[in-house]
Amino acid sequence: MKVIQIDRYDDAALDAMNELLPQLSARHGPLSARRLREIINSESTHLLMAEENGVYIGCLTLVVFRIPTAVRARLEDIVVQESARRRGVGQALVLQAVATAGTLGADAVELTSHPSRQAAIHLYRKLGFEVRTTNVYRRSVAGKPPTM
Repeated sequence: MKVIQIDRYDDAALDAMNELLPQLSARHGPLSARRLREIINSESTHLLMAEENGVYIGCLTLVVFRIPTAVRARLEDIVVQESARRRGVGQALVLQAVATAGTLGADAVELTSHPSRQAAIHLYRKLGFEVRTTNVYRRSVAGKPPTM
């Protein structure tokens, strides 16, 4: 098994993403070729995929961006094919992403995980991630404007 950064579009990566992402969340429809190309071509997103015997078995997206005070890095959409779990695929993906973030100037990497994902949380802690004491706020863009 090896982890590679997807730096050009191919149908196999699209097919794999559309097989993997529903295992993470059923809320979103299929990923389009156009959207995958946007992700691959973006300077701030880095799509990493685990490949074994010519088949993609896991992925994550590393997002790296500059703000006035630092270079920030986040891991998003981490998912491993159900049949490949507990074989070190997730660990390899995360460690490669952390290394890549470091070469891009980030001094830390953040991620979020739903409390029900106990195996993932165990892995993140094992790899040195610590829970931060913070509040995460979210607001829908399509919602009604706030009242003042």
